[in-house]
Amino acid sequence: MSLATRTDPESSVPHIADSHDAIRVHGARVNNLRDVSIEIPKRRLTVFTGVSGSGKSSLVFGTIAAESQRLINETYSAFVQGFMPTLARPDVDVLDGLTTAIIVDQQRMGADPRSTVGTATDANAMLRILFSRLGQPHIGSPKAFSFNVPSISGAGAVTLERGGQTVKERSSFSITGGMCPRCEGRGTVTDIDLTQLYDESKSLNEGALGVPGYKSGGWNHRLYSESGLVDPDKPIREYTEGELQDFLHREPTRMKIAGINMTYEGLVPRIQKSMLSKDREAMQPHIRDFVDRAVTFTACPECGGTRLSEGARSSRIGGISIADACAMQISDLAAWVGGLDEPSVAPLLTTLRQTLDSFVEIGLGYLSLDRPAGTLSGGEAQRVRMIRHLGSSLTDTTYVFDEPTTGLHPHDIQRMNDLLLRLRDKGNTVLVVEHKPEVIAIADHVVDLGPGAGTAGGTVCFEGSVEGLRTGGTLTGRHFDDRAALKRTVRERTGTLEIRGATAHNLRDVDVDIPLGVLAVVTGVAGSGKSSLVHGSVPAGAGVVSIDQSPIRGSRRSNPATYTGLLDPIRKAFAKANGVKPALFSANSEGACPGCNGVGVVYTDLAMMAGVATTCEECEGRRFDASVLEYRLGGRDISEVLAMSVTEAEEFFGAGEARTPAAHRVLGRLADVGLGYLSLGQPLTTLSGGERQRLKLATHMAEKGGVYVLDEPTAGLHLADVEQLLGLLDRLVDSGKSVIVVEHHQAVMAHADWIIDLGPGAGHDGGRIVFEGTPADLVAARSTLTGEHLAAYVGA
Repeated sequence: MSLATRTDPESSVPHIADSHDAIRVHGARVNNLRDVSIEIPKRRLTVFTGVSGSGKSSLVFGTIAAESQRLINETYSAFVQGFMPTLARPDVDVLDGLTTAIIVDQQRMGADPRSTVGTATDANAMLRILFSRLGQPHIGSPKAFSFNVPSISGAGAVTLERGGQTVKERSSFSITGGMCPRCEGRGTVTDIDLTQLYDESKSLNEGALGVPGYKSGGWNHRLYSESGLVDPDKPIREYTEGELQDFLHREPTRMKIAGINMTYEGLVPRIQKSMLSKDREAMQPHIRDFVDRAVTFTACPECGGTRLSEGARSSRIGGISIADACAMQISDLAAWVGGLDEPSVAPLLTTLRQTLDSFVEIGLGYLSLDRPAGTLSGGEAQRVRMIRHLGSSLTDTTYVFDEPTTGLHPHDIQRMNDLLLRLRDKGNTVLVVEHKPEVIAIADHVVDLGPGAGTAGGTVCFEGSVEGLRTGGTLTGRHFDDRAALKRTVRERTGTLEIRGATAHNLRDVDVDIPLGVLAVVTGVAGSGKSSLVHGSVPAGAGVVSIDQSPIRGSRRSNPATYTGLLDPIRKAFAKANGVKPALFSANSEGACPGCNGVGVVYTDLAMMAGVATTCEECEGRRFDASVLEYRLGGRDISEVLAMSVTEAEEFFGAGEARTPAAHRVLGRLADVGLGYLSLGQPLTTLSGGERQRLKLATHMAEKGGVYVLDEPTAGLHLADVEQLLGLLDRLVDSGKSVIVVEHHQAVMAHADWIIDLGPGAGHDGGRIVFEGTPADLVAARSTLTGEHLAAYVGA
């Protein structure tokens, strides 16, 4: 009997395997979740909403995705697990119906100077194979086209056993790599200004060294002052040629210094290894300031910044070298690869075309493969990671996205929506944490968490359809159809910031006057040149406070009090009130509990199993030594102060015995950006992306400056929080500041006094000013993509 005609009397009865159609979560208590129980439909698009800090990421990433990854890791052998990150089981009673989770979050890409868009995806690997097969002249294997592989060769005697005898043979080998020997594959070379390293009129013992971390008495300083190679009491300008050579350029040498065996190395190569080999963006601020003063980065004169050796640049396909291909805009590269017809590498060409087309489809066609990965924004990095999933044949997996529309112009959001729906239509479960109403509107199922943030959140306020959310009465539902109105009157400029001949990245000799004393918004599609114009042309320095999208870093020892500098005046107030030194009131210094070293918990490492964290029995999680907790200020000890919320602390330090004006000012700024619910001692590692963004904003508001430059301050903010941000921007302008905002959010555009629109497209299709004027003029003209979307937003 054929399968086509066969009948099954039980076909009307659902198979038991088809009954697992939901992900069941019961009793989730990760971070601020309060015994959350929920069922999420599979093979549907579910959007999780709620104010920043309400528990969305804790539920989606910290519970569902984390447990899925942990269970997959457990399928590997103990040996393999030893090389993988160890994940603890989330604090949840029941998790049923999980499928393999693919997480696409907004973590920045590694800031290694050798990492590019091409190396972060498979595009460079495929291009290298293509040139090794088709390039003329032929120079070698794919390694010959890699800027991470140096050319090396060697020869010598090799001893081997043959026929029961030991035989010595001469052997040689060589590997042809594509790395430029001058810049070692970095594309830039550095020139060091020696006057910034040391003051030649002083001796080492007089503090001649000006490098961070090389203060007198420290080991970095003693390495030179006690090496015996130079006289530490002689001014550096009086050194002989040999002494100066030893001091600045000596090769690494093992020697005994201060009775300890150490490796001595000249100051210049030591600084190059310890500081200059790192990406500038990944440095601590004080090191970055020093590097900016002491070092000039210029394109490598030998490879022209391409990172590749002369041999790799000489091999061409149809007149195009691999350096030319990587420098092309990806949309142009896709067209070039599409024109190649070579049957011998047909499978490779097909896969490469699909990868490059995915870049264009996802709205990243304006990038080039040689763009350093560390320069991508969070939204761009997330979309680059999405590339490998677009053409995937996997089904019945769970895709988890963290605000995939971050950094996207309203014009591009529709394209992102289409991609999310396509992943769902393949039979996958798609979970999205999102604030934008355009994305919430396409959801099959909505889960709204809240009602507030932090301790006021962590419960499910609503689950159901989008229509149900609109009428559900939750904060998200009430603000879902909010639309900011255009201003009836706009402020008059008090001055002008002139930018002339801006050519950074894709800008085309742009001349523009940015008005001062008003709220000016720079907008345009992703890749049109907004950040290049603002960050590349507005000089960051005296009078300019620049707040970019770089994420704030912090360990589990860091918290809002330490990050904002709030803890310094608090410690001094405690010390003054009790007649002791301030260091006692730091959990990272003398006041730390000896049992847990001031962490509050004791970690037990269990090798390839997840480590166990138990609350310290000595301090009961309060982090401080018992003797320190006897000292009080206003009736509270230091641990009780750190447990306060910003709102409570603002009242506590505002009046009475504990009155501390310096602390009160910092707390006022935290309250201004909507973080009144945050506790002062909450570890930074538990904060959401939106909370971190606002914490950084509050910190920078303390800086003295007349011009504030903000890059997408609405990232990670709920619809209700955007209103508060607009109020904050208004207060800044009304206090006499000039505010320049790079932004896609239509509410900020509508609220602006002046709009500068770049475009008309991205990459080489952008880089021009397509509109300057008031929001009302932009809506009336409808001459640009931004104008059309803003007009639709305000209902004009």
